[in-house]
Amino acid sequence: MPDLLEPLQYAFVQRALLAAVLVALVCASVGVFVVLRGLAFLGDAIAHAAFPGVVIAFLLKINIVIGGSIAAVASALAIGAVARRSGLKEDTAIGVVFSGMFAVGIVVFSSIRTYTGDLLGILFGDVLGVSADQLVLAAITAAAVLVALWIIWRQLVFVSFDPIGAAAAGLNTLRYDTLLLGLIGLAIAVSVQIVGVVLVVAMLVTPAATARLLAQDLRALVAGALLVAVFSSLGGIWLSYYVNAASGGTIVLVATTLFGVVWTGRTIARSRVAAG
Repeated sequence: MPDLLEPLQYAFVQRALLAAVLVALVCASVGVFVVLRGLAFLGDAIAHAAFPGVVIAFLLKINIVIGGSIAAVASALAIGAVARRSGLKEDTAIGVVFSGMFAVGIVVFSSIRTYTGDLLGILFGDVLGVSADQLVLAAITAAAVLVALWIIWRQLVFVSFDPIGAAAAGLNTLRYDTLLLGLIGLAIAVSVQIVGVVLVVAMLVTPAATARLLAQDLRALVAGALLVAVFSSLGGIWLSYYVNAASGGTIVLVATTLFGVVWTGRTIARSRVAAG
């Protein structure tokens, strides 16, 4: 039987576990609104749109998380602005901004003639390569997102469930929609270093989707999403250590497996109730 505490003797694993918990907390908290408002495609688009910021930051030799954060937040706000002012549907605005930004990243990336291992890590995730400086920056960004969510939580819930009633009550729904887009962008910027651009949307959507299958109210939904996200992150890193697999992908697979188990159990339970 393997020693479950063995990975903790390595500093890089300790940093990875802390980073994974940060991502779990941020993604689950923001992901509740992503799932409630059907913004999964938006999350995927912003994740890919962060890539050019990462590449440019790499070229300028600054922290790639900073570059990704700027690009992600800017893209989120641009999507909102295009959707509001162009008369196009939101999914069309998302497609235009997402494809344009990702194309910029690809063009700039293709022009680099030096070692680009760090950038490939951003695409596919490299939680075991998180440095102390990156961990500190991720912690600061995660704290900012969580504090902002705590401050405007009630307003976001009101706007999400009843936008017409919120507007009638005097809330500026446009402002809160914009704030939510910015928070989604920051959450993605924190997460790309851990699970990568390709998989980050799964951490935004899957834990909250799993919890929604069981939750009877918003409090249970948030608690369930946090629990699934943290368990998936820690369990994924532990599993990847022992099977020598990609940590970001393993984290997402654990989350997806939990969703499958909960969905199957719920389906069977409903079938039995209907049959009885």
